[in-house]
Amino acid sequence: MKTKRIALDAVLTALALSVFIIEQQIPLPIPVPGVKLGLSNVVTLFALFAVSPLDALLILSLRIGIGNVFAGSVTGLIFSAAGGLLCYVTELILYKFLTDRQIWVCGVFGAIAHGVGQIFAAVGVSATAEIFIYLPVLILCGIVTGALTGSLAQVSVIKLKKVFPFLPFRRKKEEKQN
Repeated sequence: MKTKRIALDAVLTALALSVFIIEQQIPLPIPVPGVKLGLSNVVTLFALFAVSPLDALLILSLRIGIGNVFAGSVTGLIFSAAGGLLCYVTELILYKFLTDRQIWVCGVFGAIAHGVGQIFAAVGVSATAEIFIYLPVLILCGIVTGALTGSLAQVSVIKLKKVFPFLPFRRKKEEKQN
């Protein structure tokens, strides 16, 4: 079982890194720095709800670290780490209360938290409070992109329960309901 878990974490990390690197190459038609789809969060949300919170944190940390080494940006690492960790903490809190049919909600709040984390990192790096002017735009974009990534993760978790029966998909809260 442990070998399967390690192999699954490696595959999910590779998938998250691939999506992260590909997404870095896609310019969005929004002239606000820091706005992106956040598709690699689909993998993190999937790991959170399908594997375990610890595995999700490991995958997220490796994606942030290795992904920014490939992207070659120290400031990108700071922004990714601040946004990613605040996103993770938010999603972890919601994970305790949401079912697998509400993962999209986790995606929305996680994306908003990611934007807030990036803004605070930008203010810290630049020592310029005027950067907070971007916050409403990042929140609006986070709602849209978070709903998208959360919905994709939700569909993945629900559909893949049958394909990967060895994963601990069912959480205690859902087992009590059945």
